[in-house]
Amino acid sequence: MANLIKFQRFEAGLFVTTFAGMQKHINILNKRARFDFEILDKYVAGIQLTGTEIKSIRMSKASITESFCEFQGHELFVVNMYIQEYAFGTHYNHNPRNARRLLLHKKELKALQKSVETKGLTIVPLKLFINDRGLAKLEIALCRGKKLYDKRETIKQRDTDRKLDQIKKAYR
Repeated sequence: MANLIKFQRFEAGLFVTTFAGMQKHINILNKRARFDFEILDKYVAGIQLTGTEIKSIRMSKASITESFCEFQGHELFVVNMYIQEYAFGTHYNHNPRNARRLLLHKKELKALQKSVETKGLTIVPLKLFINDRGLAKLEIALCRGKKLYDKRETIKQRDTDRKLDQIKKAYR
């Protein structure tokens, strides 16, 4: 468990509190999604979080590997995203596998819902990150599931690329 050290400094007339255990740049990836799905379109969505959830994300204690997105009414939720309980939280701590609402423009939501319902596509999270303003964002993608032969083709392409890189490295 990371030990957090509290630093306070006076900046622009206010006391600003920072913690030494929290990381500046957070990139939590879903590598499995690029292998299992063919990505058609990408979107960046905000996430509605509670205080202890964002603190856990800033400590890089989250996982999106098994998560997916689904519509409930006209709202989009990310389901099965794991955010570890905040170590210094009280009994007001969050549920680690709660469904969290995604924040997108109404036009984007309608287009996504239409494509999911009519074409049978899936919405999968690719990356969880914190932007320059300190807000948690989730990069989601509209995807089509790959068949088994497509996955084999991806593995074969990766192997040939690796072999070519080895041959190029040997001749340098």
